[in-house]
Amino acid sequence: MSVLKDKRTTSKAEYVNVANQIYVKTVDFLSRVSPRYSRLIAADTAHLAGQVMDHAEEANKIYPSDQLRKDLRKSHHLEAMAHLSALDVRLSHCYQILYCNPQGAFTDGKGHKVPAKEAMERLDNMSQDLGDLINQEADLLKGVMESDKKRK
Repeated sequence: MSVLKDKRTTSKAEYVNVANQIYVKTVDFLSRVSPRYSRLIAADTAHLAGQVMDHAEEANKIYPSDQLRKDLRKSHHLEAMAHLSALDVRLSHCYQILYCNPQGAFTDGKGHKVPAKEAMERLDNMSQDLGDLINQEADLLKGVMESDKKRK
């Protein structure tokens, strides 16, 4: 039997799912950057998103049963937080680059560029979604680190 929607709580491992979503949405966002800029920024930015995902997954696989495991898990959480912060900065740079020519980043089903206004709306929505996920991930990581700190 499943739990009623209003009775559900956030899983302590939800930060792993959010990290995976951040990676997927980051790659989608980076695919909008022109090839000229993509060579310069896409690989490093995607790598940061991958590091967030990897450290979240690694931390989640370590049960904090003794001090060594607690320290290792904390280290992975801190690495995930650091990479998340750096990713946020990199994505803001990507947004600024895309903002210069937003209609070049989006095409319709027939391969035609979308109008500037629609392109800006899409770009803003993608940026907002990614920003919300980054904030959610930071909050989840802080929460799990606080929870781990309370364990004896």
